[in-house]
Amino acid sequence: MGNCGQNVVADLGKRLSFINPSPEARTALLNKVKTIAVVGLSPKADRPSYVVAKAMQGFGFRIVPVRPATAEVLGEKAYARLADIPFPVDLVDVFRAPEYVDAIVDECLALKIPALWIQEGIVNEQAAQRAQQAGMTVVMDRCIYKDYLEQCL
Repeated sequence: MGNCGQNVVADLGKRLSFINPSPEARTALLNKVKTIAVVGLSPKADRPSYVVAKAMQGFGFRIVPVRPATAEVLGEKAYARLADIPFPVDLVDVFRAPEYVDAIVDECLALKIPALWIQEGIVNEQAAQRAQQAGMTVVMDRCIYKDYLEQCL
């Protein structure tokens, strides 16, 4: 399932300075989170966002789809934006391309969401560092489902 140590991401041959929380800190985060807003959650069962969200829902997490063009995913009402969710969210899980992460970070900071998880394969170091510097717990380029399987079960 991969290395549970610090995840250093290579981008075009350069080492990034963003460092994910330790495995222990990620485990603590996953153990306290109850509600996960999934930005970019596809209603298509063959998409990674759907597979991951469904698995996390099966582990007891409340999944909140954030997808403008869909009314419902996984039996949960979908919201067009994070700001439209009428209840607190513990963590935002991002399944959007790197160029969209800056705006998602802006929305998370405005809403004072405590944690951001940027899925495996998605890297926006500047946005991740900005969120981290503002006090958010940030995990980038890791799969929340894989981490949960490796560290929490």
